[in-house]
Amino acid sequence: MSDIQLKHILQAALFAAGEPLTLERMVALFGEEAPPDRATLLAALAEVEQDCQGGPLELQRIENAYRLQTRREFAPWLNRLFAERPARYSRAVLETLAIIAYRQPVTRGEIEAIRGVAVSSEIIRALTQREWIRQVGAKEVPGRPALYGTTRAFLEHFNLKSLEELPPLAEVHAEANAGLSDSELPEEAEGTEGPPAAAGPDTP
Repeated sequence: MSDIQLKHILQAALFAAGEPLTLERMVALFGEEAPPDRATLLAALAEVEQDCQGGPLELQRIENAYRLQTRREFAPWLNRLFAERPARYSRAVLETLAIIAYRQPVTRGEIEAIRGVAVSSEIIRALTQREWIRQVGAKEVPGRPALYGTTRAFLEHFNLKSLEELPPLAEVHAEANAGLSDSELPEEAEGTEGPPAAAGPDTP
């Protein structure tokens, strides 16, 4: 197999997949054929990335997987393809997600201690159904409460390569106070929480 053919196979697979592909999944594309080794795959992916330079697409690495996607600067035009109003989330949902992202792994009780109010089951359920968070274990304390962390889908949605690209907490505070008050959750799901606690110096 030539290098050009390999590059084209990877481009086609990344385009058709609709989700990030790991190197292992790329190797599986070749079935019983002699699969390319890791170094060859990485060299071909580097060529794919080079071919995208100056065009509307880019090769994005998300943790240990790769995705072919449109560049962010084309979003104003591409957004017009979708008539639906973008989902907006309540302050409680965004604060809970931010705490999990920055403090993971973290228990529900620890989230409540940071926020100063109860975290409803609806919020945890909504973030789990969105596949932005998942249970990553249990804390070794009486009752063994669940520990939560973010997922690859969280990184994909917010266009992050890794958690190291999370913005500074000051920016998170600014967004939380920028009028994001509409909730995807039923009003009664958050009605018992009370007003959000005032954010401390290191509270998401």
